[in-house]
Amino acid sequence: MKQLFTILIITFILSSCAKKQEYIAYDGFIQGTTFHIVFQASENAVKQSDIDSIFAFINSTFSTYDSTSMISKINRNETQDVNQLFVNMFNKSFEVYKKSNGAFDITVGQVVNAWGFGNTDTMKVDSSQIDSLMKFVGFEKVKLENSKILKSDKNIELDFNAIAQGYTCDVIADFFDSKNLENYLIEVGGEIRGKGVNDKNEFWKIGIDKPTDNSTAENRELQEIVILKNKSIATSGNYRKFYEKDGMRISHTINPKTGFPANQNLLSASVIANTCAEADAYATAFMVLGLEKSLEMLKQNADLEAYLIHSDKNGKLVITKTKGFEKLIFKE
Repeated sequence: MKQLFTILIITFILSSCAKKQEYIAYDGFIQGTTFHIVFQASENAVKQSDIDSIFAFINSTFSTYDSTSMISKINRNETQDVNQLFVNMFNKSFEVYKKSNGAFDITVGQVVNAWGFGNTDTMKVDSSQIDSLMKFVGFEKVKLENSKILKSDKNIELDFNAIAQGYTCDVIADFFDSKNLENYLIEVGGEIRGKGVNDKNEFWKIGIDKPTDNSTAENRELQEIVILKNKSIATSGNYRKFYEKDGMRISHTINPKTGFPANQNLLSASVIANTCAEADAYATAFMVLGLEKSLEMLKQNADLEAYLIHSDKNGKLVITKTKGFEKLIFKE
């Protein structure tokens, strides 16, 4: 009996060791940006090849830089059935389009390309050219029917870049959940989704950049640190992705109503939401809407929290945040 008891103890110890979970990190470059993923799992529960496969599938569906992708074929009017990823992204984009009164619109592909932020070189842009392209903009001009995208005009081009990185985080999170992972942080291009705790048994802490010119990963300065509790956060700002032409700054956020780069008093919008796709899309919409309209919209959407950095008439930075966001700011 004693020998049997000893064997049982040893078996239990070996079994416990075999199930030991470690925090694992994957880093790399994807979708024209970087990614950083940390998760707790037992050895070989999730392989890097699993993550690479997800990225590859997403790119083959949504990348406008890949001529063989599903969205590129749709933009070329090559009729085909779309996959479930496309259906989910299309429906979520339409939901945000409706709630933002058109401030977020995936049909801006032609205009984005014209301004040099798509898959083409910068074109010579003037008001008459933009006017001619605006007739191809408007979510009401496309619809999803029987797994096919139908366009009212063959020149309409879709562009999911303002939501794709957030949605990528959600797809990876769904995969982790299917593997019963309880603790992870997924970051793609600055858009983040977190669940559970880090290796110190603390909720994940996320930095919000101060909107300064020429801010990079090497010289970034943090505005705030936020505690992320089983939520997603995304930040949109015009202080990084832009170019200058004839002494003017051309920002990457295009106003779907005008066809011109958004020119609001908002410098940065950080949004916390249940999914990263929502956070990503609404952060973009807020940059188009500006401060006042964004605040009105936040009152109507209880699931959203936001941290908005804007400038006053003297150029001084001003912070406006929701009460829910205020509670999540880390205070040492």
